[in-house]
Amino acid sequence: MEKALTSTDFKFPGQTAVYHGKVRDVYTINDNLLVMVATDRISAFDVILPKGIPYKGQALNQIAATFLDATADEVPNWKIAVPDPMVTVGYRCEPVKLEVIVRGYIAGSAWRDYQAGQHSICGITLPEGLKEWQKFDTPIITPTTKADEGHDLNISRSEAIAQGLVTEEQFDTMARYAFTLFRKGTEMAAEKGLILVDTKYEFGVLDGKIVLMDEIHTPDSSRYIYADGYEERFRNGEPQRQLSKEFVRQWLMEHDFMGKAGQKVPEMTDEFVQSVSDRYIELYEHITGHPFVKADETHLLDRIEKNVLDCLNTLNP
Repeated sequence: MEKALTSTDFKFPGQTAVYHGKVRDVYTINDNLLVMVATDRISAFDVILPKGIPYKGQALNQIAATFLDATADEVPNWKIAVPDPMVTVGYRCEPVKLEVIVRGYIAGSAWRDYQAGQHSICGITLPEGLKEWQKFDTPIITPTTKADEGHDLNISRSEAIAQGLVTEEQFDTMARYAFTLFRKGTEMAAEKGLILVDTKYEFGVLDGKIVLMDEIHTPDSSRYIYADGYEERFRNGEPQRQLSKEFVRQWLMEHDFMGKAGQKVPEMTDEFVQSVSDRYIELYEHITGHPFVKADETHLLDRIEKNVLDCLNTLNP
C-alpha cells in the first residue's frame, strides 16, 4: 500500500495555534494566516475511520484550489497560495457557526429523512411524492449548525438568526454567495459530464465582510453523479453512478455502522482502501479535466514542511 498521511505535528515560525479536525490540520500563523494541511484521514457519520486514504488529501486540496480560483471574481475567499499539493495557505477568518448546504436534488440524508416521513427540512416544506435523485425546481438551502463535536443539526434561517449564530445580513449574503457558487460548480461539472447534486459551504468574517473559506466542491463536501444515464436510472428507480463519499457511507451502512453508540467500524481491507483512493483520483480527473499527478511521498512530512516554510518566508519576510 502507498503511504497515507494521517497526522501532523508541525512547529512553524510564528505559530500561535493548531487545530486537528476530522480530516484537516489547521495551523494559525501570527494570528492572521492559516496553513491548512489536507491529510489523508477520512470520516463518515462524524467518525474518523481507522485508516487513511492515499492521495485523498492531495486530490481534495487541488480540487478545492481549482474552484476557489474559478469563483474568486464572484465570491471573495480565503486562499492566498497552494505551496504544497496537500496544503493551502490563506487568511485567518472568524468562522461563522453555520454550514450552508445547497441541494439541487433530493439524495443522501435528505432522502433518508424524506423516506421516513419528514417532508419539511430547515423550515422548507418539500413537495409530496418526490423520488430519490429527483431534481428540485430550484436549488434549496438547508443550513446546519457547525458542531465542534458530534453531529451537525439542521436549522432554519429564522432559528439561526434567533440563536445569534448569524445576523440577517450575514445569512442573506451567505445564501447569495452559496447559490452563486453552486451555479458555477454545476456549470463546471456539466462541462465534464457530471451533475453536482448537493454541496456544503463554510464562511467566515474577514475585515467585517463575509468570505468563503475551507474547501469547496470536493468529494468530501459534495455529491456528484454521472450525467450520462441519469434520466434512465431515475425513471427506473435505479441507483445513480456516484462520484462522492456517499459510497463510503453506503459501505459502512451495509456493514451495520452509522456512527451510533455500540456500533463497530468494519475492517478496512487494503483492497477497500485502494478502491477509495482510486475514486478520489477519478473525481479529481473528471472535475478538473487534468490527469492526476501523484506527488512524491518519499519524505512526505519533510516535503510539506519545506514548502510551507518557503511560502511563509515569502509572505512574512
